Order: sequence, then C-alpha cells, then structure tokens
Amino acid sequence: MAAEFIKLYPENPDPKKVQKIIDVLRNGGVIIYPTDTVYGMGCDIHNQRAVERICQIKGIKAKKHNFSFICYDLSNISEYTRALSTPVFKIMKKALPGPYTFILEANNSVPKILNSNKKTIGIRVPDHPIPRLLVKELGQPILTTSIRDEDDVIEYSTDPELIFEKYQNLVDIVIDGGYGNNVGSTILDCTNDEIEVVRQGLGNLEDIL
Repeated sequence: MAAEFIKLYPENPDPKKVQKIIDVLRNGGVIIYPTDTVYGMGCDIHNQRAVERICQIKGIKAKKHNFSFICYDLSNISEYTRALSTPVFKIMKKALPGPYTFILEANNSVPKILNSNKKTIGIRVPDHPIPRLLVKELGQPILTTSIRDEDDVIEYSTDPELIFEKYQNLVDIVIDGGYGNNVGSTILDCTNDEIEVVRQGLGNLEDIL
C-alpha cells in the first residue's frame, strides 16, 4: 500500500493531519519527516516491529547501527541516558534545539528498546517545529535515522516529492515540510572527559563551548 504524502506547514501545522501522523506512529508505522538538517525516517521507539522495518528499508542491522532519539527537549533524556556531567548538560542546554547529535552513555532502557547491547545512544532536539511537535503529541521520543541518497553527488535528498517517489512503497507517511537541508547534524561524542567531534555537520562546536 502506497504511503500518504502529507503537507505540513511548520508555522501552522493542521491539527487533524498531525493527529493522523501520531495515530500511524502509535500503530507501528514508519514516517519520513523534515528536521533542521536533513529529512529523517523514524518510528515510535517502543515499537520493535517498526524498528525492524526501518532496518529492513535501510539494509542495516539494529545491533550495529547507531540510531538516535528525537526528543522534545532535555526534560526526559534521563529516561534513556546515564547521569550527565554538569559541563555536558550545560553545553547541551546551550546547543539545543539545534543541528547537533549528542552521543551519550545509554542506561538500561535503551538495549531493551533496540533489542541490542548498545552502550550509547544519540540524542537530537532539532530546531524544527514539526519533529518536536510530533514527539510532544506522541508523548515519547521518535527513533530516527537520516535519509541518504545513493547518488555520488547528492548525499541527502532535499526535495520531499522526490523522497516520496523513492519511498512511497516502503513507508506509511512522507511529510512535506518544504525543502530539507543537504548537510547532516554535527555528531558530538560526550562519553569521555573531552567532547569529540565524530562528524562535522551544520553545527559548530566552537559556538556552544
């Protein structure tokens, strides 16, 4: 069954459309949505079948892939991570919402969610109203992974209509939130004493130190 292509305006999203997306997520659906960086693919973190579907679509193994959780803010990340040091928490507070993924030590909840022995988890709070609204309405984080292109020139698809063409028979909903970016988030490893830039993306570490 083909996916639905739903247009959402970031400034004023239609509540009925938002509710439809939430219902699909709660029923184990997989969606594609805009962020402040690239378009992402995601699902309810607690739906194991949906997580497995994403792995199948992307041709990856859950036990090896580094997934991230999209959160509304920092208020509930302690449900998924070990206690943060004060310096890391201050930096996260300054950086988020924003184009950063923070790699943190996972607590015991994460392996159960991902059915893996992952010791770390990525945390994202995008500076974009659509994914944050979805997380808020869902009441818990969304598991997320970037939409990558096989094209040698264009690493990330930015046009939601082209994304829909590619994924319409693989996912349940593609959200059109306008053109996306073609640069991913900056990934920061905060599991050691010093913060390490794992991947340089849109965000600059110097801006938040």
